[in-house]
Amino acid sequence: MAEPMPLSADLVMQGYRSGIFPMAEHRDDPDVFWVDPRRRGVMPLDGFRISRSLARRLRRDDYTVTVNAAFTDVLDACADRAETWINAQIRQTCLDLHARGDAHSLEVWQDGVLSGGVYGLSLGRAFCGESMFSRRTDASKVALAWLVDRLNRAGFTLFDVQFLTSHLASLGAKEISRQNYRAQLKNALEGKAVFTAPALPRSGQEVLQRSTQTS
Repeated sequence: MAEPMPLSADLVMQGYRSGIFPMAEHRDDPDVFWVDPRRRGVMPLDGFRISRSLARRLRRDDYTVTVNAAFTDVLDACADRAETWINAQIRQTCLDLHARGDAHSLEVWQDGVLSGGVYGLSLGRAFCGESMFSRRTDASKVALAWLVDRLNRAGFTLFDVQFLTSHLASLGAKEISRQNYRAQLKNALEGKAVFTAPALPRSGQEVLQRSTQTS
């Protein structure tokens, strides 16, 4: 039997363009497998739901947000849990993708410490969210609010979150069929959006105001 092809940045991007993505069974598993969900989780970019508590958190501005300032730290924080699909092979490929400008992170800092963040891949006008983490209350929600704002301003049309969780559903994410997802992906791949193009908002209030205009 042929040995499985090792991951590479090109192979992962090819997989995402086809609608599939790699995972590992656990951190110490040297192998990966490809996933093609029958039902795909997506976050509608005009439907991000901001609760009253999250709105208060955004207005508080007791945090700082950066983009691509600590990609490795965000990646490792996302993998720092009892069960993770990020093995050594996936980690290295993500670092390679970041180095060539295909993978990005958004970080939330409080008191000079990384408290939350999210990372994913950009292809065409699609952003494929890989994982997020939170070390303080609502830090991952703040990260997602700022991320959705960035994706909207940069001209993205598809925010893929892979699987629907109760946490993501509470923020407006939903499931769509594989067929529907691939149709949206095909359309997104026909255009171009630059993740790093928009300037960072001046405050969480600015993010909140734009969110109410697009939702």
